[in-house]
Amino acid sequence: MLSDCHDRLENLQKVLDQIQDAGVALFCGDYCAPFTLKALATGFPGPLHSVFGNNDGDVFLLLRIAQQAGNVTFHQPMASLELDGRRVAVVHYPEFGQALALSGQYDAVFSGHNHTAEAQMVGATLWGNPGEVMGRFGQPSFGLYDTKSNSFEIRRI
Repeated sequence: MLSDCHDRLENLQKVLDQIQDAGVALFCGDYCAPFTLKALATGFPGPLHSVFGNNDGDVFLLLRIAQQAGNVTFHQPMASLELDGRRVAVVHYPEFGQALALSGQYDAVFSGHNHTAEAQMVGATLWGNPGEVMGRFGQPSFGLYDTKSNSFEIRRI
């Protein structure tokens, strides 16, 4: 689970080194430049589900890179997925993430945008934010979601 990379390829590589065994990667938006998506898509061996953020500028090129990579699926305005029997939503903005968590329709909801790594239960729904790969506002981080236990671990880079 990643968010808010903002073209920091050196931090992205540190994340990639730690998630190679993850079955699926989720991205909560803000690659920024298309080359960042390319680095993630080629560096992660499994499927990657992503939403757009407010700083993803060249949507056409991002979609073209996703198509060429073959392992990237963009969802807009949010991803609604079933992973190992868990209902999971991914969105960029935390205001929407909170509303989705409050709806009770999902086992887990993940959002980004505010660069704040955190996790909490909202009723029976896990709501998590992996923080920022960027590292501008604090320690760079990402998250690991365990579908079996419906738990979320924040890892600092």
